[in-house]
Amino acid sequence: RPASSPARPGRNQQTEMLHFSRSSSARSVCACTKAAPRAQVCVSSRSVSTVKSPNGLIHLPGCGCALCAGGRSLKGKPVSERELSTAAQPSASNRGVVYMAPGVVEVKPIDFPKLELDSTSSPVASERQKRKCEHGAILKVVTTNICGSDQHMVRGRTSLPGGYMVLGHEITGEIVEVGRDVEFMKEGDLCSVPFNIACGRCPACKRGDTGVCLFVNPARAGAAFGYVDMGGWVGGQAEYVMVPYADFNLLKFPDKDRAMEKIADLTLLSDIFPTGFHGAKQAGVEPGSIVYVAGAGPVGLACAASCHLLGAACVIVGDAIPTRLAQARSFGCETIDITSDGDLAHKIHAITGSPDVDCAIDCVGFEARGSGASGGEKPAQVLNDCMGIIREGGQIGIPGLYVTEDPGASTEAAQLGSLNMTFGLAWSKSASMHTGQCPVMKYHRPLMNAIMHDKIRIAEAVNAKIISLDDAPLGYQNFDQGESVKYVMDPHGVTGKVQALG
Repeated sequence: RPASSPARPGRNQQTEMLHFSRSSSARSVCACTKAAPRAQVCVSSRSVSTVKSPNGLIHLPGCGCALCAGGRSLKGKPVSERELSTAAQPSASNRGVVYMAPGVVEVKPIDFPKLELDSTSSPVASERQKRKCEHGAILKVVTTNICGSDQHMVRGRTSLPGGYMVLGHEITGEIVEVGRDVEFMKEGDLCSVPFNIACGRCPACKRGDTGVCLFVNPARAGAAFGYVDMGGWVGGQAEYVMVPYADFNLLKFPDKDRAMEKIADLTLLSDIFPTGFHGAKQAGVEPGSIVYVAGAGPVGLACAASCHLLGAACVIVGDAIPTRLAQARSFGCETIDITSDGDLAHKIHAITGSPDVDCAIDCVGFEARGSGASGGEKPAQVLNDCMGIIREGGQIGIPGLYVTEDPGASTEAAQLGSLNMTFGLAWSKSASMHTGQCPVMKYHRPLMNAIMHDKIRIAEAVNAKIISLDDAPLGYQNFDQGESVKYVMDPHGVTGKVQALG
């Protein structure tokens, strides 16, 4: 009975509410409709209606019985199915990549996503929260990528304990269910998911700083899928995932068929392409710039390609791994092997005729290593390098990840995120430094257009390779060993481009 309808005098209240029950009977007696007294009402229904089927049985809006679905039987859905939307039913199972211990990930059965978040059982106290997400959508994951940020956790370099978290924050998927508060996205839409979760309502989101949303993480500003201390949101290296605030966060690809043709490029919109582009923008790259990019991993390569897109005259990439340097050279970059003897400024001078650069970009982060053949781990090495080679008044972009806790660091100070920086050198040059995670939504639509109109081949630049979800553990292993590949997982085999790993 609707709340606005008064109870009818002389009627038993329990009898009036029978149509809300989960009775296994296909029919029940209800007296709260406008039909004749003791009209028969189908209990698969959810709310009151006066619409009758030809046999006289009253069916209510949202009824899931076989008759309303076009069949002949009057038997409703089994109770176990009534909480599943029709779109989500093709597979009520789900699997995901779970961090188990340092160096170990496994593909395991996980819960099918619901339009809610409950991380109250998380072993990480700071990310515990519980909330309904009727503003969200459930996606069938089309592609999901392994990121260098994931590797920091898998190497045991964060506070994440094993056996709990589903990894993955680079997600592209097809909507299979939307919450009741979603207005503009619909089932069947193919979308890119920004790695940072944003509400669209807080002051930070309203000014475009979606990487530091204030309402999605109980511990601090900013949240992400499948990352420690980032709100407890379930990761997307899975078959299905829930995305909150769908209308605000999701980027729909206008032409689904064309998007699938370019899916290896478009999957990079969730993180590394915008992140690399953001680093270049932070550093002030413009036509004619001389740029140094530290790191030739996927983010560094995406950043170097972004510098070319922005019109840089010369892009120099530094790394210690020959195959990664070769990948950078494949699309027109100059390269520096940081393991060779010699000062970085001298190596840059040998390329450009000048020891400094207009723009420097740190795409390495806190697991940086010293230069030279015997260079060990030095967390501030890249930051100090950038301060040393930047010209007066130049800018340094820092999309590389730095953390507040690093249990695997070699010094006690570094374990607390305290680094030994030559900050006075940067100050003396009036250099600007820009930090923080990329606000993906600021860039993903124009970068999508650049891909769709063939202005950049970002998948080729980062050497994207599509693999199965089952090959995720081997992909993590190969990536950790320095392989110059951006691994993209296709959990359902829908791209037609899956390559087996040996």
